[in-house]
Amino acid sequence: MKALITGITGFAGSHLAGYLLSRGDVEVCGTYRVRSSMELLEPITKQIHLVECELRDPHSVHRMLEEIRPNLIFHLAAQSFVPTSWNSPAETMVNNLVGQIHLLEAVRKLDLSCRIHIACSSEEYGLVFPHETPIKEDNPLRPLNPYAVSKIAQDFLGYQYYQSYGMPIIRTRTFNHTGPGRGEHFVTSNFAKQIAQIELGLQPPKIFVGNLQAKRDFTDVRDIVQAYWLAATHGEPGEVYNLSSGSTYTIEEVLRILLSLTNVQVTVEVDPDRLRPSDVDTLLGDSSAFRSKTGWAPQIPFAKTMEDLLDYWRILLRKRQHSGRERC
Repeated sequence: MKALITGITGFAGSHLAGYLLSRGDVEVCGTYRVRSSMELLEPITKQIHLVECELRDPHSVHRMLEEIRPNLIFHLAAQSFVPTSWNSPAETMVNNLVGQIHLLEAVRKLDLSCRIHIACSSEEYGLVFPHETPIKEDNPLRPLNPYAVSKIAQDFLGYQYYQSYGMPIIRTRTFNHTGPGRGEHFVTSNFAKQIAQIELGLQPPKIFVGNLQAKRDFTDVRDIVQAYWLAATHGEPGEVYNLSSGSTYTIEEVLRILLSLTNVQVTVEVDPDRLRPSDVDTLLGDSSAFRSKTGWAPQIPFAKTMEDLLDYWRILLRKRQHSGRERC
């Protein structure tokens, strides 16, 4: 079986590539752009087939799919950082929606027989009222940022191509996921990096934070990529599934867990630049539909996820320090 991962160089994409390789029965291919960092793929680069492809260029996408002709497509490529979507809403919309249009159109025109998984987001739910939690798939979508709007567009476009052309497309709305390799701009990883920098003397003993009261439903990325596989291989085409742990932590609780893993003494300071124009108070997902369909359940405790994330930054920063790359 041949699987294609768009966005393979990213956080979830690299973990998914590693998981698929570990199965031993999947040939793994992935798309990258010239400016893509290969850092997360370094341990497995020689075991995967990488193809340069700009998803916003329909000809590039068509050539790539004509060459690979996959049995499975995991569409993960996206501009996925919410604050960036505030600064560049048009770029976020173009990047996330147009790239998917070109992908689906190329599959259709080449008449490829492949199942397609589209990675959507819990941000689509946006404004959720207290009586609506835990959130089910049929909850109203009330997006609160441009990124969320772009993911709704991706979500519904997948549904439209299933209805219009019978393409076997499965969508997942993934709630917050984290773990080793998470980008440093995302809150859990940002906290972990700051702590590791303080330990190494690269930063004064002060941690900068944004909204600490937001509640989020966190799952380890290594559990999430297994869910992506199950969605692509066992999900019902045309359906959308929540992927979540079913429990929440405030961002303040996340910080406390990370601080319990270090001996450094720090002060905490709110940075106004880390506060969003509007923020979702609580994201708590109900993933019972997906669990019933596939038997999936998260296996990695959140405390273990945080420990591994902090260790990831400790190792990476030491490596960069030795090579002279890390600066405060």
